[in-house]
Amino acid sequence: MSQPTSAGKHPKGLTVLFFTEMWERFGFYLMIGIFALYMIDGWESGGMGFDGQKKSDIYGTYIGLVYLTPFIGGLLADRLLGYRRSIFLGGSLMAAGYLGLAVHNETVFYISLLLIILGNGFFKPNISTLVGNLYNDDRYRANKDSGYNIFYMGINIGAFMCNFVAAYLRINYGWGFAFAAAGIGMIIGLIIFARGTKHVREADVLKPVKPGDLPTWVILSSTILPMFIFGIIGYFLRGVTGPDNENGNFFGTDSNDAFIFGCIPVIAFFLYLLFKADKEDRRPIAALLSVYACIVIFWAVFHQNGDALTVWAEDYTHRELPGGIADGVNSVGLAQTVTYGEWINMSEEEYTHYTDSLKEVKNGLVQGSPESKKMAAEIGLIEKSHKYFENLPEDRRPAQGQNLLLASTELYQSINPFWVIAFTPVVVGIFSMMRRRKREPSTPSKIAIGLVITGLSALVMVAAVKSTDIASDKASTLWLFATYGVITLGELCLSPMGLSLVSKLSPPRLTALMMGGFFLSTSVGNKLAGILSSNFEKTEDKGGFFFMNFALVMVAAVLLIVLLKWLNAVMREKGVN
Repeated sequence: MSQPTSAGKHPKGLTVLFFTEMWERFGFYLMIGIFALYMIDGWESGGMGFDGQKKSDIYGTYIGLVYLTPFIGGLLADRLLGYRRSIFLGGSLMAAGYLGLAVHNETVFYISLLLIILGNGFFKPNISTLVGNLYNDDRYRANKDSGYNIFYMGINIGAFMCNFVAAYLRINYGWGFAFAAAGIGMIIGLIIFARGTKHVREADVLKPVKPGDLPTWVILSSTILPMFIFGIIGYFLRGVTGPDNENGNFFGTDSNDAFIFGCIPVIAFFLYLLFKADKEDRRPIAALLSVYACIVIFWAVFHQNGDALTVWAEDYTHRELPGGIADGVNSVGLAQTVTYGEWINMSEEEYTHYTDSLKEVKNGLVQGSPESKKMAAEIGLIEKSHKYFENLPEDRRPAQGQNLLLASTELYQSINPFWVIAFTPVVVGIFSMMRRRKREPSTPSKIAIGLVITGLSALVMVAAVKSTDIASDKASTLWLFATYGVITLGELCLSPMGLSLVSKLSPPRLTALMMGGFFLSTSVGNKLAGILSSNFEKTEDKGGFFFMNFALVMVAAVLLIVLLKWLNAVMREKGVN
């Protein structure tokens, strides 16, 4: 006999998964927070020395693939490995990848990214599935949405802390130490999971397949192999060339084309699942796939925080620290120093000649004396300082040869998780109050609300551009606090609710696989974030760029609102809200 639901009660395993995910996300978002900055920082300063286009291309491909592999990890966990074993495997691969990024070598750089991509595929869908499985117990079932909100807050506590650690280590010791900290955070998460695994053991249950379900090897061979084939086709296939598209790429670059084409077989597989499903499963799967299609655009806008909004913080935001605060921040190693020198007033030709001369010295001597390495590092500092002062008004510049202390750009990545931590109790409390009054919106309705709010966050950035002549001045930091605050409210209505929806509607034997489908939509959205962000640095109309984001999100929101009546009917058929 089922036990009655206890209002506000949550299983013990939630605490274990909360702290495991907190430390895993500490590592993940530490890496994301410095990833774009690391790639465009000069090789002589310890970065990769990539240009803006290549940086956005790699960024979009990485965050796309890191959420594409959960499709594979979810399937293998459902059918073969189980969830706990998959989490240990995934966490170990990610830890190795983060530690690999600490090595300043381009080959190791790409190998490390591959390890993180594979590791996230095994870790991410399965820890989220375990959360949902803990709430299959009738004592906790009604609290599943709030359970996912609490779990989501753990993600953001890790995401908030990590950027302070990243800034301190990067400024004082270099990029390698910051990436190593991400690996250590992942290892701490695995230790916590190992110590508390007894509390989640009951949720780690393999689901039996139904007659007619495809064998695991058939699914893998019919999706993974075609994914590579389509990716290769996309890489080499050419469309119409033109002045702005000399290579004839469909989505901007070869890697963009390869990624988007490579997703086609995986998307086709989920459509196959829909059409082959029996009557009981077809409508829930169709409902999930419809939601996935709409939230692609959310991720395309949201994950510009690691690229376009990071560039906005780096180049277009007033980051100078007031005197008293500057001394305190500098004393704990979190301030970035830029020097105002005579070279600021050089012509572009003189500046290029100067830095090229220094680079010639570096290329000849960088493997030699400490003095030559110091000169090489100076190049990077000069380039960073020159960039910051380009659009800083004269009256805000220090005297020649003097320094400004700036808030490190990484710290701006903590604004979003700060708002998540601040707003989560409020959002959970409001929905709990509405539940008691029997007026709580359905999970699909919450997702639709989240999309609308996300669109409003893009309008905040339109206002930021309109309020400042960014060619000759910098925007207030408050604009970033505002846009992150608004998008965080949208995120809290959408992202944890998406995880909850998958857990509620998925056929039991396909839960982790459908969780992989949720992350596939995240993957496509993330790649689109990189594609969109690459346009941010090329266009002079920054306001138009952010308004385009608003328009895209609102189209997705309208589509989901149109589907709400049907989605809510499917929820009622499943006996969930």
